[in-house]
Amino acid sequence: MYFREKVRYEPLPLPDRVRRPDDEAVREALAFRDDLRKRHSVRDFCADPVPEEVIRACVEAAGTAPSGANHQPWFFVAISDPAMKAQIRAAAEEEEKDFYAGGGGDEWLKALEPIGTGVSKPHLDIAPWLIVIFAQRHGVTKDGERYKNYYVPESVGIATGMLIAALHRAGLCCLTHTPNPMRFLNGLCGRPESEKPIMILAVGHPAADATVPAVAKLKKPLDDILSVHKG
Repeated sequence: MYFREKVRYEPLPLPDRVRRPDDEAVREALAFRDDLRKRHSVRDFCADPVPEEVIRACVEAAGTAPSGANHQPWFFVAISDPAMKAQIRAAAEEEEKDFYAGGGGDEWLKALEPIGTGVSKPHLDIAPWLIVIFAQRHGVTKDGERYKNYYVPESVGIATGMLIAALHRAGLCCLTHTPNPMRFLNGLCGRPESEKPIMILAVGHPAADATVPAVAKLKKPLDDILSVHKG
């Protein structure tokens, strides 16, 4: 959080300590891993409503993420209004036409083939909530003074990951969507030009006939993503 006035460092005794015995820590880590293995990105949503309180709590959880200089350079816009969702879908599909017509490049389009994506984005209409995530490249005080934010992509990426985990914990599915370019989202969401739209999360419950691409279940084994150097 940015303070216009000079604020000195003041250590605060650690407010919360969550330390578990080793055996319990292993159980919790494995349980969390197994739970996240049940998280899936889906494109087939049902229209069942999701309470706003759930969305608020998940975004609040995301807002606890660490960030550069604790500036918290993110903003979330949660949308359930059908007319606004329809506007976002129409604008996103317009951008996607150029991408899938070749603008994305042959290599990228080939990489997307096993995922089964295309121009049509009905999930943007059907999912009960869309959460648009913005990165604040700089902040502005209430007096109009501009200040710099630090490690913005890293900070927003961490917060987004925590949001996705929180939504899963609440029993919801989501789909990350990144139309390119995304500048139309600033106007639709009423956000300033200083903020960069990062992605749209479609959030809700999966349809009864929801599917996922088979390749989505192919995850790198642990040895391909981890090396351990013991002391």
